[in-house]
Amino acid sequence: MPAAGSGTGTGTGTAEWYRHFGTVDAPGSSPCYADWSLHIADDPELIARIDQWPYNKRQPLLMLAAARFLGVRVSPYPEFRRFLDEHWAEVSRTVMSRATQTNEVGRCATLLPSLGAIAAAEGRPLALIEVGASAGLALFPDRYSYEFDDGVTVTRLSPGGSGERRGRDGSGAPPLGSDGLPDGSGGLPEPPVLPCRTAGPVPLPDALPEVVWRAGIDLNPLDVRNPDDVAWLEALIWPEQEFRRERLRRAIAVAREHPPLLVAGDLNEQLLSLAGQAPADAALVVFHSAVMGYVSADGRARFRAAMQGLAHDCGCHWLSNEGETVIIQEDGSAVLPEMNPSRIRGNFLLQHNGQPVAITGPHGQSLDWL
Repeated sequence: MPAAGSGTGTGTGTAEWYRHFGTVDAPGSSPCYADWSLHIADDPELIARIDQWPYNKRQPLLMLAAARFLGVRVSPYPEFRRFLDEHWAEVSRTVMSRATQTNEVGRCATLLPSLGAIAAAEGRPLALIEVGASAGLALFPDRYSYEFDDGVTVTRLSPGGSGERRGRDGSGAPPLGSDGLPDGSGGLPEPPVLPCRTAGPVPLPDALPEVVWRAGIDLNPLDVRNPDDVAWLEALIWPEQEFRRERLRRAIAVAREHPPLLVAGDLNEQLLSLAGQAPADAALVVFHSAVMGYVSADGRARFRAAMQGLAHDCGCHWLSNEGETVIIQEDGSAVLPEMNPSRIRGNFLLQHNGQPVAITGPHGQSLDWL
């Protein structure tokens, strides 16, 4: 997602937005997107076209995903540019009707230790609400498998079992199928395995927490049973990251077994009523990842106040997993712990009830406990 405040909204600001994406966000993850974005930044005619869209529709990932959704191939920039010229009306329609609802299930790996700690401290199962839920795939942390690697050992956690720890040579590993996933699914869809590099004293749970209720809020929830919505979710995956596309497909298969409750609407309008539906005998956790950049400063302040009210009234827990440029408190100050700025640049900060606990990779690929 774009950093809040990136660019000024016209001309040079839009070009710098794409240049930032091409130099900071995309390199190391998608050479194709890095190349296309840098060329777009130096293409005044195309920037002028993009500036015809509302500001919140000009973000690089949305435009690039729209082209991918319509069938553009990974290619040198001149071929990509010709595709845009030939399909600009369709690209514009897609941009205007869609949003960057990347439903990255890998982020569950960075949320899991906090969810496990909450369940252990509360001594009861969890009820989950995700704001900015997209298709709700991150609402199934108890249905996915995980591999946490601290550089010495690998900890594997899978549904229905306790944690398995082994050396990096694989000693002590549970039986795996030919696809590298745990055998014995009992006829259920094979869950994705979510790998995550760890650093620091990460409180890994011994087993996955129990989730008894799950719900989400989104301005435009996506339906895992709708082929167009599924195609859009796949288009949001960066071109070279086939492993993310594969785990998305597996997560969709899991969600299709029991689709979560998804409510359409503004998070500030729907949160309290939805929280009131959670079972009283479960520990309520509200969480979000890469969402607050799409919410105004006033909206973030309202949301923060609502979360404080839920914490006071029902002991609700709040997990915020966001880019550093939108983590602003009521008095305008940031909550970043003292650290080298390069440590968090391009990453997210995970907070539990407003307190920083970890630096996380934006796609859940790393967890650096503070």
